[in-house]
Amino acid sequence: MEEKNNFHSGFICVVGRPNVGKSSLVNLLIGQKIAAESPRPQTTQRVQLGILSDDECQMIFMDTPGIHKPLSKLGEAMNESAINTISDSDCVLWIVDISVKPNKEDEIAVERIKEGSPQEKVIMVLNKCDLVNPNQLAENENFYKKLLPDAKRMAVSCRSGQGIPELLSELKSRLPEGPEYYDPDQVTDLYEREIAVDLIRESLLKNLDDEIPHSIAVRIEEYKDRSETNSYINATLLLDRESHKGIVIGKNGEMIKKIGQDARREIEKLTDRKIYLELRVKVMKGWRDNEGLLRQMGLIQNKDA
Repeated sequence: MEEKNNFHSGFICVVGRPNVGKSSLVNLLIGQKIAAESPRPQTTQRVQLGILSDDECQMIFMDTPGIHKPLSKLGEAMNESAINTISDSDCVLWIVDISVKPNKEDEIAVERIKEGSPQEKVIMVLNKCDLVNPNQLAENENFYKKLLPDAKRMAVSCRSGQGIPELLSELKSRLPEGPEYYDPDQVTDLYEREIAVDLIRESLLKNLDDEIPHSIAVRIEEYKDRSETNSYINATLLLDRESHKGIVIGKNGEMIKKIGQDARREIEKLTDRKIYLELRVKVMKGWRDNEGLLRQMGLIQNKDA
């Protein structure tokens, strides 16, 4: 893109343990939904860009998978993508849940942040500040401060929007001079078929019991634009266990119908077109440790990429 005089731009890494509101915050900062949201951990499985542009600056938010103790090759890949992003950023947003004290995964996230970035580049975002009284907030904040004492701390609420304008102002002040990396109308780097995968996963997380969605992969078999206003999507839900098949399909197919309806509704909102979504179920045991499949689905990056 052509450089503008006195224009500022930069890459902002959004990190933290699972389920602290990283994707919700990115959606709020961008001003529209571009990332799947769920109260369940590990909703985000890969780095996704959220792009906010105005006449003076361009902020490129890098929404990362939650840093956690991995139990599979998928978990290792998710951690690696988040960690690599930290060192490539101009600013790091460490998102914490201020309604609770830090846990082991918060400590793991801090270790990775320290390895990849000086603390001066870090803003500690105290999310869910509306869920605690001021005394508890101050007490919990002190626990987080001990983990990363030199980071600036800012309280926000993704639910109410509290603190968001102040956070945006702080980020804007930190951006270096630079070009427009992306077209000002672009809000994400993902293609529609990748967004569809994330929104189908969001529906799985919304409708199924705790563990089951994390043992399901979503693979798009076909994404075809039938006209300017209509698209057809054929997706396979790859299950890790045979015993989950009946649960995902549900009695008389009611559950998979509900999953498809919810996903279709969200895809239509994001793409502004009519979607016909067909979901199929297939058992593929051990898919989370199948490096070839994970690479094919874009969840592990090619070594030469």
